[in-house]
Amino acid sequence: MEFTRDESLSRLTDTVSQGEPIIGAGAGTGMSAKFAERGGVDLLIIYNSGRYRMNGRGSLAGLLPYGDANEILIDMGRQVLPVVEDTPVLAGVNGTDPFRQMDVFIEDLKRRGFSGVQNFPTVGLIDEGSQFRQNIEETGMGYGEEVDMIQEAAEQDMLTCPYVFSEEQAREMTEAGADVVVSHMGLTTSGDIGAETALDLEAAAERVQAHHDAAKAVNEDVMVICHGGPIAWPEDAQYVLDNTEGVVGFFGASSLERLPTEEAIENQAREFKEMEV
Repeated sequence: MEFTRDESLSRLTDTVSQGEPIIGAGAGTGMSAKFAERGGVDLLIIYNSGRYRMNGRGSLAGLLPYGDANEILIDMGRQVLPVVEDTPVLAGVNGTDPFRQMDVFIEDLKRRGFSGVQNFPTVGLIDEGSQFRQNIEETGMGYGEEVDMIQEAAEQDMLTCPYVFSEEQAREMTEAGADVVVSHMGLTTSGDIGAETALDLEAAAERVQAHHDAAKAVNEDVMVICHGGPIAWPEDAQYVLDNTEGVVGFFGASSLERLPTEEAIENQAREFKEMEV
């Protein structure tokens, strides 16, 4: 079920005005989407890392050449979109893909029932100080291509919820028409295949606040939510919300589908093994 940009924004604005956080959930499977929706999430997001994650591999697999990210997105959409009843679904678009005409691709995503977009895979996860990242930027596959994709989606009346990793990127994405800026703290920690290297929560809250302030300086109406790094569990997200001003929610991918699934399956298996014969 496709929602217009205005419809999606109205729902999100109403959520915040009622004192509730905006919660976005990554969905690597139809099962994840179905039950996240029943749990009341405001947004569902499909991107290639969801498939890797739910197949037991780290989310960064989505940045490596294991498959065509945008084609995987389309295939996942066929599995997830039909089971979603009343929640906007965002497409995680590889905006640096040099083999797609982005305006045509965005139009196709709308036709398929997506209500918005997010920039994933994103080169923002690659250290800006590294030679690899510099070479990516120098050869026409940089973060600027992701900004252009967000602008194209905004012009096509889709909800835009881009990942940002710096204050400069927060400003750039807001100028491009971002509706919800997602302040990204890096690969999610915790669990069996989570990262171990990350900021602590205090530093994460400070960085989220900086991204928020940069975005709001461009457009007072933009909404800012947090994601990733040490913000893995509800109490982590609550800490960030309690220690920032104006941040209105959380987007979880591993946090909403991988971490609870890991625990649930393992514990269920242990309970069965404890039976007597």
